[in-house]
Amino acid sequence: MFAPAYLDWNATSLLAPEVREAMLPWLGERFGNASSRHEYGRQARAAIDEARERVAAAVGAHPTEVVFASGGSEANNLFIKGAAACMKPGLLAISAIEHPCVREPAKQLRRAGWEVIELAVDTAGRIDRGHWQAVLERRPALISVMLANNESGVLQPIAELASEVRRGRGWMHTDAVQALGKIDVDFRALGVHAMTISSHKIGGPIGAGALVLDKRVELAPLIAGGGQERGLRSGTENVAAIVGFGVACQLAAARARDERERLGGLRDRLETLLAETGTRIFAREAERLPNTSFFAVEGIDGETLVGKLDRAGFACASGSACSSANPEPSHTLTAMGVEETLARNAVRVSLGPATTADDVERFAETFARQVAELRQLAAVAV
Repeated sequence: MFAPAYLDWNATSLLAPEVREAMLPWLGERFGNASSRHEYGRQARAAIDEARERVAAAVGAHPTEVVFASGGSEANNLFIKGAAACMKPGLLAISAIEHPCVREPAKQLRRAGWEVIELAVDTAGRIDRGHWQAVLERRPALISVMLANNESGVLQPIAELASEVRRGRGWMHTDAVQALGKIDVDFRALGVHAMTISSHKIGGPIGAGALVLDKRVELAPLIAGGGQERGLRSGTENVAAIVGFGVACQLAAARARDERERLGGLRDRLETLLAETGTRIFAREAERLPNTSFFAVEGIDGETLVGKLDRAGFACASGSACSSANPEPSHTLTAMGVEETLARNAVRVSLGPATTADDVERFAETFARQVAELRQLAAVAV
């Protein structure tokens, strides 16, 4: 079977063997409902409690601060809409480069009477400090700024921003989905009131995530029912996925430093080779995730190039849209001031645990060849 080298780890990751092993009993003979009072239920509850402890330990939080959800999108919605439901409509500030699962609930709040401001970023994708200070003077009630951008990999100084937000008595949230497992993520050190993490980005199963929440923050649940997860996320728990998430967090925390150094070296090698072809690498001057490279070639459509690379044996992502159904250029690049024509040419490579030095060398060679072929075709068409 044809299996391209996988270079799209920011989209999702391979389920770790240790995670699969931990989940298997909960897909078979261990099937209790964690709300049941009998032994089957007690075993399920104990498994969830253990997973909660593992997740909390991986991010420097207390287990009681971990609220399990179905993934990062639900956790982001839970904070933004759940916090807003406990307040009078006010000012919500989000960065201009947030994932759609932050941007879309913000739009819903705007229709409900909230004022929404998008925080500008500079040409490297970092929060524009002048605009930040101007918005902060207006004392926003809710602020959400992602720790690491899913396309560019750019990191934001969340601890510094959160300290300033606390002085203004707002609630500060960060989407740390892409950061977990690639850099150190410490809820207490970041100083935020809420933080979103996800399982399937770190070798865990799809269908599990968490909102790490300061208990002083009042939230209205998105899903009402039996009162699971401190009443913040009702519904019978997905024990297998939660168990897998816990093991994935434990593994990610243990391997983060070694992987950070290894992947950072591979990314730097990749970008050196790409630069030799005249490729523009976005946000290269900014502090970024060690595994992520976002780039474009003038005059070469990103979707077309990604398709050719896939057929040549490399699975990567186009930066021309935040979702496959969206034909618009990357809103991250647009916010960074990149012209639309170049933004439509963007390609993202994200490296992961299975990526090798040979993968990087072969990708760079194939990329250069495909770009040359597309340029030749374009010249003939003219």
